[in-house]
Amino acid sequence: MIDKELEGWLEHTDALVGELLEDGTNEEVYHTIEHHFASENFEVLEKAAIAAFKLGLEIEEPEEAELENGDKVFAFDIVTEQMLNAELLRKETKEMFELAQKCKVDYDGWGTYFEE
Repeated sequence: MIDKELEGWLEHTDALVGELLEDGTNEEVYHTIEHHFASENFEVLEKAAIAAFKLGLEIEEPEEAELENGDKVFAFDIVTEQMLNAELLRKETKEMFELAQKCKVDYDGWGTYFEE
């Protein structure tokens, strides 16, 4: 059975891919995909970044951010280059979600940029 939170991220993936294609993004080119990870504890987040690095993933520098309610959170992105293919991105989303669970950080979905 799929975790309810993961199911939500997979639905988000399908919707985002659909919206981008509907808006006319170029589906014939690779898109930069940024998977978002966060934690209130910098040391926990840093350990997650190191674990991702050891897996050979491209990691952006961790940053401190402020939430809408004023709370502080630490975050980093894992960056991949993928075709805008829902099946591939669902698989990648599942892998990133499972990495976040294993490292005890929050997975906050993914985003990309419109490509001409």
